[in-house]
This record gives sequence, structure tokens and C-alpha cells, in this order.
Amino acid sequence: MRYRLTFVAGLLLGYVLGTRAGRERYEQMKKSARQIAENPAVRNTAESAAQQGREYAGRAFHAVSTKVGDRMPDSVAVRVRSLRERNTNGSGEDDWGTSNT
Repeated sequence: MRYRLTFVAGLLLGYVLGTRAGRERYEQMKKSARQIAENPAVRNTAESAAQQGREYAGRAFHAVSTKVGDRMPDSVAVRVRSLRERNTNGSGEDDWGTSNT
């Protein structure tokens, strides 16, 4: 699905940049894109995809840190252990700088 969206976005960008229809057509497309982005169904889908991505990132973090935690240099291993302990204490925050919305 992500690749299709990327392809469509590239196609639209190419059309906008290459079109001879001018500013009027660009404004029509911009208005349509804004209406789609403001649609509650689209926003809910985007938010659920972001949440699912954060969950997968958390799982990957724990899987990797469990498998390679003891094979890393001490400075890195200490950081991984502290992150693991903080996440198991139920802080509810992720380590990627994103909010949990």
C-alpha cells in the first residue's frame, strides 16, 4: 500500500510540475488534496498506521536489544539496559521522539 501511495504522490507531483494547465489546475488539485487530508476516515487511518508503526518499532527494539545487548561495548550496553528498564516500568513514552496520540 505504501508503494502505491508513493507512486501516486510522484505521479501527481510530476503532473503538477509538468502541466501546462497552469495555476488554476494546481489550485483545484490542492483543494482536493486538502479535502482528502481533512476527511475523518483518512485521519483515523493515518493515526492508526502511526500507532502500529510505533508498536512494531518497540518490538524490534526489544528483540534486537535482547539478542545483541551483551555483545555491545559497555557504554552502549549500559544505555540499552537503562532503556529496557525504563520501558518495562511502564513510562508509556517511546524513544523515537514521537508522541503517543
